[in-house]
Amino acid sequence: MREMQDLLHRVNQDGKRLSKGHRKISDFIIQNYDKAVFMTASSLGNSVGVSESTVVRFAVALGFDGYPQLQRALQELVRHRLTAVQRFEMTSDLSQSEVLQAVLKGDMQNIRQTMEEMNERVFDNVINRIVSARSIYVMGVRSAAPLAQFLGYYLHFMFDNVQIASNGVLDILEKISRVGEHDVLIGISFPRYSARTIEAMRFALSCGAQVVGITDGPMSPLMEVSTECLVARTNMASFVDSLAAPLSLINALIVSIGLRRREELSEHLSRLEEIWKMNNIYLDRSLE
Repeated sequence: MREMQDLLHRVNQDGKRLSKGHRKISDFIIQNYDKAVFMTASSLGNSVGVSESTVVRFAVALGFDGYPQLQRALQELVRHRLTAVQRFEMTSDLSQSEVLQAVLKGDMQNIRQTMEEMNERVFDNVINRIVSARSIYVMGVRSAAPLAQFLGYYLHFMFDNVQIASNGVLDILEKISRVGEHDVLIGISFPRYSARTIEAMRFALSCGAQVVGITDGPMSPLMEVSTECLVARTNMASFVDSLAAPLSLINALIVSIGLRRREELSEHLSRLEEIWKMNNIYLDRSLE
């Protein structure tokens, strides 16, 4: 995989020896990276006063197959650096009539890319680690907290010892203080990455636990503190995190674990149905 850590530096250096049009593109990307990396080749060309074909040739001159490859590499590099204000400004040019289509298409693309890039061996390894764990800790804070709550909620149907460490009164490290070598911690974080989540994952590793990361790509800092890491794309349409693909991936985890714990889950759900019915938890429309 291309070394993306120094990609902006490459653009800067290469711009000094490229044509006048290419130098204009390079300067614009460096000075306006927060907007430029999410522009199409056509809109980038219009912004700097060059043709779309010039933008494509610029990408090829840097060693990419085309502009989409350059764009993805830059997005991977700068995604976690964007502030909420910068993310919001990326879609400030969208008209109200474009929002629904843009957001839904973006979510669809994230799910499609997640499917195409999924490593099924890693997915199966994660299932094995979760099923064989003594205790399961699920961690996600800020925008990842609903994902952690959702995953933890369904894991409770299948396992006795599930702890959810998300936003709350107790400090995160207090919630996972008993984690050990027979346990697994699932850490969920997307740009902008949570320093607290990474700290907790590193702590769990130091205690000998298995650590599973759920994040957005190979540049994520969660990769360095995970035993196994699952990737779900979250390319954002605005300041809001796109969580469609992560939630879909988590659904797949829950269903796969449920199949592995079929008997335990069936027995527990039958018991729950009796409790729900006795306490009128759900609306019973059969009486209408």
